[in-house]
Amino acid sequence: MAFFTHQVTRGLSSSAVRNAAIKHVTIIGGGQMGAGIAQVAATTGHSVVLVDTNEEILKKSAKGIEGSLKRVVKKKFADKPDAGAEFIAKVMANVSVSTDAASVVGSTDLVLEAIVENLKIKQGLFGALDKVAPAHTIFASNTSSLPITDIASSTSRLDRFGGLHFFNPVPMMKLVEVIGTSATSQETFDSLLAFSKALGKTPVSCKDTPGFIVNRLLVPYMMEAIRLHERGHGSKEDIDIAMKLGAGYPMGPFELLDYVGLDTAKFIMDGECWAAVCVSITD
Repeated sequence: MAFFTHQVTRGLSSSAVRNAAIKHVTIIGGGQMGAGIAQVAATTGHSVVLVDTNEEILKKSAKGIEGSLKRVVKKKFADKPDAGAEFIAKVMANVSVSTDAASVVGSTDLVLEAIVENLKIKQGLFGALDKVAPAHTIFASNTSSLPITDIASSTSRLDRFGGLHFFNPVPMMKLVEVIGTSATSQETFDSLLAFSKALGKTPVSCKDTPGFIVNRLLVPYMMEAIRLHERGHGSKEDIDIAMKLGAGYPMGPFELLDYVGLDTAKFIMDGECWAAVCVSITD
């Protein structure tokens, strides 16, 4: 992969270093989720390197972050254009970009992956970075459907591997699911919780179970809405209206499926781990 073209010597580790606050973050993946996480981290004073496979993607990511910040400025600095411009410049100064992850992880405290939901690709990414990242560096995945334990198995830092599941759009959504595996150390888990709070988010602690908390409940709900419609027991429109007005949900299940993306939803639902979960809940 284009991410890995250099070798960087892994640094030494100590408990003092492991307990240090996360200040420098490398985010792999310049898509909507990765760019959103980068924006939030940069806004809260973290040094961020955003990595993707080519410059065009990264230019689009940077433009998207700046555009999102401009929308923030319109609300927070409506009567202070100079202060707004200074705010944007300060945040953007905390963000740098690279097409070579291996060359930028040498001083990072956290590597956070937000790439395609494909286990082998994620394992390849972390397996390669494990060889070059400092020993103290924590690895985390933003996966919403794949077991963190399986992703971490490609590395030698099982105790320094966890999950940080953000929600879209990242700048707006307050929740972060912090996932620990049976091998994740308490130090690592506490660092991930503290990092989430430092971003201004509200973290919840999760076990490494299919879907964690939110999707464990949400995916079977969406699947049952589809089955309800297939049985002819309600139109898509009526089901959406019923859940919005009857349950107080901001979106009905079909609106939510459209927002998430049918391709993404199908990928999650097709997973082996979801088959047993969804059948046991909805049948």
